[in-house]
Amino acid sequence: MLAHGNSVCTTCRRENLKLFLKGDRCFTEKCSFERRSYPPGQHGQGRTKFSEYALQLREKQKVRRLYGLLEGQFESIAQKASKQQGVTGEVLLSSLESRMDSVIYQMGYAESRNQARQLIRHKHFTLNGKRMDSPSHQVKEGDLVEVKEKSRELKPILAAIEAVKRREIPAWLEVDPKSFKGTIKRSPKREDITVPIQENLIVEYYSR
Repeated sequence: MLAHGNSVCTTCRRENLKLFLKGDRCFTEKCSFERRSYPPGQHGQGRTKFSEYALQLREKQKVRRLYGLLEGQFESIAQKASKQQGVTGEVLLSSLESRMDSVIYQMGYAESRNQARQLIRHKHFTLNGKRMDSPSHQVKEGDLVEVKEKSRELKPILAAIEAVKRREIPAWLEVDPKSFKGTIKRSPKREDITVPIQENLIVEYYSR
């Protein structure tokens, strides 16, 4: 289960990266990472040297937490990526971005991926006109995502649409907030992912 409250902010500090796990708050002066970007703990501001394995593990944990996945879920996606054509690390990232929960977040209908999962499980969205309740579902080019008509007045969704103005919608998505619809224009590419990730370390971790 994804951490909440102050523990969420601690996760960002531990990974030395703003993971935007608390939605709109991450863009304000209240963001704990902005005020204390060093790792938590008494010796958080000191420099630590890591072994090659530790670096691989930390990168894997960072990305797993970014997407809010359990260990088994993340490993399963990584193993599937290793069996597909293409550069394994890029396939992995594309698979993570193509999850329904990540798409809802990237389209701006949720302030975090965790919130997106909750909204999806409560059946507030449709995919190609059909009710969708699986956060892990992989979208594909041409898919149409829509907020159900009865859900368009929900405060979390309206707040997310307002908050998304603070960030850019990825180029592989097309969103019309007024009609509460979004389309998958193409599969996400490596250059679409702006968060600093060293996917090669993750591939090396699972290749041990």
